[in-house]
Amino acid sequence: MKNDYRRKGTALVICAPSGSGKTTLVRRITGHYPQIAFSVSYTTRPPRPGEIEGKDYFFVSGEHFDELAEKNFFAEWAKVHGNRYGTPLAASRDILDSGKDLIFDVDVQGAAQLKRNLPGVYMVFVLPPSRAALEQRLRARGAESEKDIALRLSNAALELEQADWFDAWVVNDDPEKAFQDLCAVYRTACMNPARHQDFFHSLIKQFRGRAGHES
Repeated sequence: MKNDYRRKGTALVICAPSGSGKTTLVRRITGHYPQIAFSVSYTTRPPRPGEIEGKDYFFVSGEHFDELAEKNFFAEWAKVHGNRYGTPLAASRDILDSGKDLIFDVDVQGAAQLKRNLPGVYMVFVLPPSRAALEQRLRARGAESEKDIALRLSNAALELEQADWFDAWVVNDDPEKAFQDLCAVYRTACMNPARHQDFFHSLIKQFRGRAGHES
């Protein structure tokens, strides 16, 4: 007999220092698992080449961002590398309540806020294999100045010091292995008992009812 019940969506929070390959991993896992929705953040930074409004980010002015923040529109928001980023709270709750999974691509400041505002989120930190590898990746992008690279490396050191309170680590040395590791983490998060309380209570009722019938 198949049980019909609503499973609560899994919220997976992905953090990493800039240049660690986090965005590529997020794109791969959302493409691989159609049940995962991507939480589209609001940002005050200008779009990069190829980025699409409403798909990659919602690009807004600093004034509009401040108005939204004052109305408690965001589940989290932070200033990162001189720009502000925020995750919409109501939209995130609606997606999770519908049973769809949701992945968040945020910095450590945002992750801490999500942990407070969305109980049950599963926290994943993507680690670079070394400082040298991270610097090489930042330079390979060709989008930052020397000053920007130095700032991102400095911020990376601060972010790594907070990795110990995350639920799982994925080392992005080999891209394919890192992807498979992230998939394993996601599947583990989906098996958390908190996601299946409706099913569990339904199952318990079946056994209790059967026991009463047999007695």
